[in-house]
Amino acid sequence: MQRLTRGCRRRYTPSESCQVLRFHHMETLYYSTWQSPIGSLTLVASDRGLVALEFRPELRRKSKATWLYSDDKLAPYRRELEKYFAGELRHFTMPLDLRGTEFQMRCWQALLKIPYGETRTYAEQARAIGQPKAFRAVGMANHDNPIAIVVPCHRVIASDGKLGGYGGGLPLKQKLLDLERGQGTLGSARRVNARPPPRRNRPR
Repeated sequence: MQRLTRGCRRRYTPSESCQVLRFHHMETLYYSTWQSPIGSLTLVASDRGLVALEFRPELRRKSKATWLYSDDKLAPYRRELEKYFAGELRHFTMPLDLRGTEFQMRCWQALLKIPYGETRTYAEQARAIGQPKAFRAVGMANHDNPIAIVVPCHRVIASDGKLGGYGGGLPLKQKLLDLERGQGTLGSARRVNARPPPRRNRPR
């Protein structure tokens, strides 16, 4: 039996109709650019929680979604980060909407268990997820971590004590570790003066 989907010119089968409805109910992602004490950060959130925290001002829009600029929607996440940079917050309570493969999610959950002010090696993180020989794959999963700082990949270092890699650069990684060891703060944050214009992906 065929059904006529509202707003469409041809008839669709029931399964096709479901696909059209999903397409028109596209997810909305909110974003905001913020001039933090460590430089420009872009925050992205869904209705479920924080999706991304990026060091780049431009967004890597991999998700098929409608994108809306909203300082208000990202304000609760920004407030927690401000307290963290000021040395006033050790545990984030913001909701997270992590998205990745099953292996990546296990790696990122292991990162969330590393206490503030402590570090782990890539090998120790691999053992923590039950795959002691997968330390290189763990390093790649950390590299792909979409929510920097909050999901603390900066707390993972090489077995020889060197910093290893970091998407925000090694000087920043060292500053974050120093902050968590009680060696100063990163100062006050301020908003970007001019926000970028809203951009949306519209169904065609």
